[in-house]
Amino acid sequence: MKKPNTMTGADATAPAAPPGGPGFCARYFGIYSALVKNSVAREMSFKSNFLLWIVVEMLWFGLQLSFIGVIYLHTDTIGSWTKWQVVLLVGASHFIQQIFQAFFLVNCTNLSELVRTGKLDFLLLLPVNTRFIISFRQVDLGGFVNACSAVALMIFALAKLHVTPTLFQMGGFLLLCVAGIAIHYSLMFLLASISFWTVRAQGIVWGYYNLFNVARVPDEAFRGARWFRAVFTFAIPMLLVSNVPARVLTDKLGSPGPILLLAGMCGACMAVSEWGWRKSLRHYTSASS
Repeated sequence: MKKPNTMTGADATAPAAPPGGPGFCARYFGIYSALVKNSVAREMSFKSNFLLWIVVEMLWFGLQLSFIGVIYLHTDTIGSWTKWQVVLLVGASHFIQQIFQAFFLVNCTNLSELVRTGKLDFLLLLPVNTRFIISFRQVDLGGFVNACSAVALMIFALAKLHVTPTLFQMGGFLLLCVAGIAIHYSLMFLLASISFWTVRAQGIVWGYYNLFNVARVPDEAFRGARWFRAVFTFAIPMLLVSNVPARVLTDKLGSPGPILLLAGMCGACMAVSEWGWRKSLRHYTSASS
């Protein structure tokens, strides 16, 4: 009979340095730099796989743009969204998705395997915040390359729209993208934490990842489906993650309400994710127990 794990790792037992202090920041920056170097070395060991994955992502991105072109052969607008505004939205969604993928996707999906194999035991013993080391162990360099293609597309779409965003708009766009990435990370990490009960949770995590496609659709397309729009705004805020940053760039915001809602959902998702993680960690039983 398994007994509850008594190891709580750095999260609970190790005396933490004051957050935000110079030593604290320098220490974690050094740890993350080492993790990035390790990721680069691993990626360069499999160059063909690295390049092939970039090509596959680019082809998938091109297919999505082709789909938008087909839709606008039969209509001029989706709600109030014109063709190039939707192209900008697709670019913004792809940018957020690829940056999220670069930093967090592999790490979130690997949590289930760490629990199943017992490798989480070793991470719990490290004198560093366990969630930090789980979340940032690997970096997907291909995500950064694909994010650049999304930026190029957004620039092209803005040129077609004859729109030149101000520095304030570009800064707001980047901050909102960070909020969107934080939402994706919080929810996916929360779902991955289910593996503490089910052992395997990759199917649930990848199911959430597939919902990213909802973020590429203008929110006004669901005007008649109120329940759908409510679910993907408040329960799983996919429609907020990309639509709000794109609206900022194209000056389509009528009020600051959507920005405040996105910020609020970001804070709520992060709080729930941290609560779920701590509760899951207390439930964890060591592989050696």
